[in-house]
Amino acid sequence: MSDLEFTKLVNQYTKLIFTVCHRFVGDYYEAENLTQETFVTAYRVIDNFIGDNYKPWLVRIATNKCKDHLKSSYVKTTTAVEQETLSAISDTYSLQDEVEIEEKITLVKKACDSLPAPYQEVATMHFIEDKSFVEIALELGRSVKTVQTQSYRARDKLKVMLKGDFSNA
Repeated sequence: MSDLEFTKLVNQYTKLIFTVCHRFVGDYYEAENLTQETFVTAYRVIDNFIGDNYKPWLVRIATNKCKDHLKSSYVKTTTAVEQETLSAISDTYSLQDEVEIEEKITLVKKACDSLPAPYQEVATMHFIEDKSFVEIALELGRSVKTVQTQSYRARDKLKVMLKGDFSNA
């Protein structure tokens, strides 16, 4: 197989192989690496391939690469370290932290409610309901640029209003 033909093969199946790898390992960057390793391996052994349907062959190579990766000591060690870190973080997170967060959210909600008319809706939808500018613009029938401007102005007003409340926290 020529390099040009192999390049076409790579272009045709890259998304599929990446999807297979990502589903196996659950990590975007590791899936990219495994996709690349799959095609490197395929390039090395393509002369031994018999047939004309490359798709199942490439998927099998990707699957084996993923299985090998998941069995590796690196993954086991990294996963163990991540679990220890997560448990340490969750141990330090207390009920008091949760109460403080809830209090801050309540303050922000009250501050949003006290904003003047054009900013109140946008601030609540963006900062409290976590909606995107596009979603807000569609819902309110305004342009995205208008919603962005109102959000930025609302944010500046909220900073002034909440400065004293959060500086004590």
